[in-house]
Amino acid sequence: MKKIYLLIVLFGLFGLAAANAESAAYYLDHAAVDQMFEQAEQADYLAMNTLAPFAGTSTATHSFYQSDKNPAVAFVLAWFVGYLGIHRAYLGTSTGTIVAYILTLGGCGVVAFVDWVVLLIGLINDDINQYIDNPKFFMW
Repeated sequence: MKKIYLLIVLFGLFGLAAANAESAAYYLDHAAVDQMFEQAEQADYLAMNTLAPFAGTSTATHSFYQSDKNPAVAFVLAWFVGYLGIHRAYLGTSTGTIVAYILTLGGCGVVAFVDWVVLLIGLINDDINQYIDNPKFFMW
């Protein structure tokens, strides 16, 4: 009986909100939209050389996207407080993943240890870009 009463109240509230909505208060000024499009500047993205900032870099040793995250800092954080996921917070992982690290103590230490090994390899290669902003619980 309580569920039926709740449904009646909810439908009544939605009906009241729909009755009070005035669609006449909202209108689109077509002249202003046309004027905005007339004043807009045309950009030809196909003619632009989008790789011009990276012309002097070698793709064999470095990624196109250089990060501001230091692999050594991530490695040291994984070594000392890896079970708490602090290294993942440094790398920009979502809060939910960090909470999962804290609750499981880094997957009973196994996930934190594997993260440490992966970051060690990234430290040697000087490239941890694939681990930055990684939303997965398992970084690898």
